Amino acid sequence: MKPADTGRDAESAACRFLLSQGFRLLTRNFRSRHGEIDLIMDDAGQLVFVEVRYRRGTAFGTGAESVDRRKQSRITACAQHYLQQHPEAAQLPCRFDVVALTGTRENSDIQWIRDAFPALG
Repeated sequence: MKPADTGRDAESAACRFLLSQGFRLLTRNFRSRHGEIDLIMDDAGQLVFVEVRYRRGTAFGTGAESVDRRKQSRITACAQHYLQQHPEAAQLPCRFDVVALTGTRENSDIQWIRDAFPALG
């Protein structure tokens, strides 16, 4: 399986998980010159920018640990671009979540970190 397929599968699994928690999907794979946001969702009136990370194992750290300050800064910049393009969304409170999947495609553990990091400028 190609890495792009694995990433897509992980995003789909994370999306299904968050939908089961009552979220509503707004956008998938939003891109700007700053990078990409995997999922943009609504959680009871709160705009949630979701970074999805997948690791087969934890020998080199968890997926959540791989969302370092540099990655957080890129996600924040991309989120600001999204808010500029969607002024109605800019009125909502927002947060950044990380969903990290570890294991095999058929059997993954899901770690959901709500409000994983603050907006970085």
